[in-house]
Amino acid sequence: MALVEEFKKKNMNVALIREKMELTFSLRRREIVDLQPMVSEALERWPALFCDAEIREEFYRITNKGLIDNFRAALNQHTWRLLRLYRVRRAAFSSEMDQLLNSLDQETSDLTAHRQTAALKGLPLFLRESQEKLFRNCLDTDPEEGRTKGLTVGILTVLEDDTSAAPRSVTSVAVVVEEEIVLQDLPDLPTAFAYLFGLIYTLNLSYPKHLRYTFETVQKLFMELGTDLSARVRSLKNKLLALAN
Repeated sequence: MALVEEFKKKNMNVALIREKMELTFSLRRREIVDLQPMVSEALERWPALFCDAEIREEFYRITNKGLIDNFRAALNQHTWRLLRLYRVRRAAFSSEMDQLLNSLDQETSDLTAHRQTAALKGLPLFLRESQEKLFRNCLDTDPEEGRTKGLTVGILTVLEDDTSAAPRSVTSVAVVVEEEIVLQDLPDLPTAFAYLFGLIYTLNLSYPKHLRYTFETVQKLFMELGTDLSARVRSLKNKLLALAN
């Protein structure tokens, strides 16, 4: 992460960075697809690729779709349907789904943001996958070296260590890849999720086995990239369509 911050300080001309990244796009894609470098190697070779603006640009170069706008539009479309599915079938899931929905019911402000966050956090639970391996919370007083341990790809939410506050304030939201924070100080969890998905695409990473259906849902239902659905994601799509009619 320090390498990215150093790069940002030395390269303030965004237009020039974009131009150079466009010129080197073919070379970079060959390297990433053919050589499959570790994320740390890609960071050393292409530090601009880990800046928020270039994640968006690279995603557009690959897919011809806007990362943030398309993700946000899809999330706006699907949030209420997902939450309705969670509520209807909450008894079929672990206590984590109950906790998620009960927490949402207690919110009184920024309801749209909280609903979108709950829709995303509930997705791996609904798909019978591992929520804790995608979303992690820690306190701002926790040792930094342990915050991302074991997190292959995920979102880290740092909470203020203030026992008098209920709920605790969020101090930072970060994207984690291969146990390294690669993007931080993002405005909210949905934005972080979009950038995480964008990084997976731009770095040509395989979806973790314990989250394959969650990311397939984002890819094919949210972003409309591909139509060959697994049985589990097709079932979810059918349930969402039924609610739309």
